[in-house]
Amino acid sequence: MGRAITTTESPISATRLGEILGRKVSAVTVEASNPTVISHVWRLKLDYDGEAGPSTLFLKTRHLDKTRGFAASGPHELAFYRTLAPETPGGILVHCHDSHWDQATGDWHLLLEDLRDTHEAPSSWPFPPTLPRSEAVIRTLARFHATWWDDKRLGVTIGSWASAADIAQGQQQMSDAVAKLADALGDRFTPDKRVLYEQLIDRTEPLSARYHSRRNMTIIHGDTHVWNCWLPRTGVAAPPKLFDWDSWRLDYATDDLAYQMALHWYPDIRRERESRLLDAYHAELLAHGVTGYDRQALQDDYRLSVLWMTMKPVWQHAYGIPAHIWWPHLARIHTAVDDLGCRDLLT
Repeated sequence: MGRAITTTESPISATRLGEILGRKVSAVTVEASNPTVISHVWRLKLDYDGEAGPSTLFLKTRHLDKTRGFAASGPHELAFYRTLAPETPGGILVHCHDSHWDQATGDWHLLLEDLRDTHEAPSSWPFPPTLPRSEAVIRTLARFHATWWDDKRLGVTIGSWASAADIAQGQQQMSDAVAKLADALGDRFTPDKRVLYEQLIDRTEPLSARYHSRRNMTIIHGDTHVWNCWLPRTGVAAPPKLFDWDSWRLDYATDDLAYQMALHWYPDIRRERESRLLDAYHAELLAHGVTGYDRQALQDDYRLSVLWMTMKPVWQHAYGIPAHIWWPHLARIHTAVDDLGCRDLLT
């Protein structure tokens, strides 16, 4: 394998792409270059001599200017595409043509199929999708979760479980991150939030019992805003596809649901849709073979996930994620906590 493609190479070698695709690529053009929060994404246009391959591809590489706290995200996503994607039924994931990681330099890349001719984002950011499109996204998540539900390989050959012995260390990290946010916000960090975080940190051990049961667990995406799912364009007979797997981990599935709805949606939309979408999610789990997990168990897990999701904007602030991301998250997730009575879990 050759060295990893990085953001410093432009244009990308047609020869290199030809070797990857098994075609003679005569030319490659960078049509778009998009630095994200933790990576860099390129859209490539390819021309061929002879047998043609994909006309466009996405290239994802590390972000050379933003490595603090995210150095492992690329290799982690590579591991997903190399080991888990082949074991996942077709029709759920974006196809990865090539992956590479250079441990010496930290460079990595993923070469992914471009579905924009047949698929589109569920909505334009920052607007939530329509209800039918939201349901399509959440049912796709359910199909993926069901595939790995209580798989015997979880924590053995696939991923790893957090250790109960590390709870004290985690509490200290939480305390440090909350203190950092409190210092930054001053009196904008309201007393009710301060109390909630104090109670959450204090009760980390009993609240972690659900996780450490290791039952009704799966592989979760970890970054399930709706724009990480492609939906088929009108008139196209194709399934939705999930992508952007640099945050996958082993956990209970409702963390993905809380992230998508409670963290990202404003209260009016969330209150109107939340129960219906949880119903649809649960029905999809059952349709794909999940047993011994009733609707009340899903609701209980969802409330617990919403409570834990209050730490997400805290960690985002600690890692230097821009305030225009974590500040709305902070407000929305705490409203969801109040709506769902999650403070009751702290007593």
